[in-house]
Amino acid sequence: MAASALSRDQFDLARPAGVCALSGRAFAPDEKFMAALRETADGFQRLDIAAEQWDAFDKSNLLASWQTALPKPQEKKKLLVDDQVLRDLFERLGETDEPTKLNFRFVLGLILMRKRMLVYESTEMRDEREWWIVRLRGQDQPLQLLNPKLTEPQVAEVSQQMSQIINEEL
Repeated sequence: MAASALSRDQFDLARPAGVCALSGRAFAPDEKFMAALRETADGFQRLDIAAEQWDAFDKSNLLASWQTALPKPQEKKKLLVDDQVLRDLFERLGETDEPTKLNFRFVLGLILMRKRMLVYESTEMRDEREWWIVRLRGQDQPLQLLNPKLTEPQVAEVSQQMSQIINEEL
């Protein structure tokens, strides 16, 4: 596997399992709980935590957290992460230099562009790398987004992982 390729081991972001990661208690349909995205030595990890366990939960290395609920089995899917969480995650990943996180941030940037929350302004070449100059809507400060030149399979894998976080077809 190439150094910039992604594996499921690097992104443990499966859909909610329906149980609290701390207590193991099953969530009832429509029960509100907290979802958290944590950075680990191996990549990203999604954890679902019951509301009554949230205060006791170790929040170190969290990149994002949001409140959500398990849908009823017959209910149409809902967006699990709001737009502000996506924007915050994009900004927090701005300092990374790890290939898997750069790939993840790039795809997140593409999603934000699709949602018209991130505006492409220009491209700069530095050290044979392509950097996109972008700006979050409502902000004047330009941001840099490395185009890691993902292969088609890499884009598909990161998109699948991202869709599991936000529960939306990408």
